[in-house]
Amino acid sequence: MGLMDFVKKQFIDIIAWTEDSDGTLAWRYPMADMEIQNGASLTVRESQMAVFVNEGQVADVFGPGTHKLTTQTLPVLTYLKNWDKLFESPFKSDVYFFSTRQQVDQKWGTPQPITVRDKDFGAVRLRAFGNYSFRVADPKLFHTEISGTRERYEVSDLDGQLRGLVLQNISNAIASSGIAFLDLASNQLSFAQALTTQLAPEFARIGLKLEGMTVQNVSLPEELQKVMDQKIGMGMVGGDMGKFMQYQTAQAIPKFAEGAAAGGGGIAGDAMGLGAGVALGQVLAQNLASGLQGNASSTQPAGVKADEVMSTLEKLGDLKAKGILTQEEFDAKKAELLKKLV
Repeated sequence: MGLMDFVKKQFIDIIAWTEDSDGTLAWRYPMADMEIQNGASLTVRESQMAVFVNEGQVADVFGPGTHKLTTQTLPVLTYLKNWDKLFESPFKSDVYFFSTRQQVDQKWGTPQPITVRDKDFGAVRLRAFGNYSFRVADPKLFHTEISGTRERYEVSDLDGQLRGLVLQNISNAIASSGIAFLDLASNQLSFAQALTTQLAPEFARIGLKLEGMTVQNVSLPEELQKVMDQKIGMGMVGGDMGKFMQYQTAQAIPKFAEGAAAGGGGIAGDAMGLGAGVALGQVLAQNLASGLQGNASSTQPAGVKADEVMSTLEKLGDLKAKGILTQEEFDAKKAELLKKLV
């Protein structure tokens, strides 16, 4: 290289990045046709890291502080490009800055209901949404796996990928936690912790650290919400089938009265509204359930007819299928009913 050519070349003495906006994860220092001078100063601010790349190879990663780029601080480049020969073999490298600040209030949600396994209901279709925060923890890995040689890489560029990771892992998170859905729905913190445990390794694989996750809402399809409401009603009466059916009948009486006052036109619709398969015509079943509690009065017969027992068993089986009765509760009631046969 001639002396004039050497003089005409532009060398960079100071390399630094002042973030001009939020949401930038990676930024490449604009080299244009310039080259980095031996002994140049690299300034990395708090909440930043810098990656020095030469001909596609990551030579070094720098944390916060001021670094002098010499053959001592970049021994790899000394070996590759002979910096000690003072530009007799000039070269051009790239410096990428990475923001390591927390990227907060990132949204996630389920566009469509997703099906998850549950130990109480077998399978549940739910919707959920919340937010999360993350940061770049391994800039070298993030550079090689995600941002690459782009001039600028934004949080918005990564949003779809991270939302997909969350949705992909919701089912596994609930299954591995062993937490019943009813507990997740009532304790959203447990749900968020289960998601964080499942997702943290997935974020780490691309150089990110999942800092926090919240679940702001969990909702069920309407039909399953009705079943859950019935389950809560069972809990309020201590799981006693007789009391539960008495409770259902008491709830229906005002609706019967309204329907009768209107000419009976609303009775059929009200019957459909009781939910969980308990129809309004179960007055006989309610009387039978009272007998199961051992509270039969002297006016009650000693037993019941076979067809009444079968009808009641079918209704109890329907409640079991909907998750209101457990298998053990169903078996116990069935045994008591069979003893009442005349």
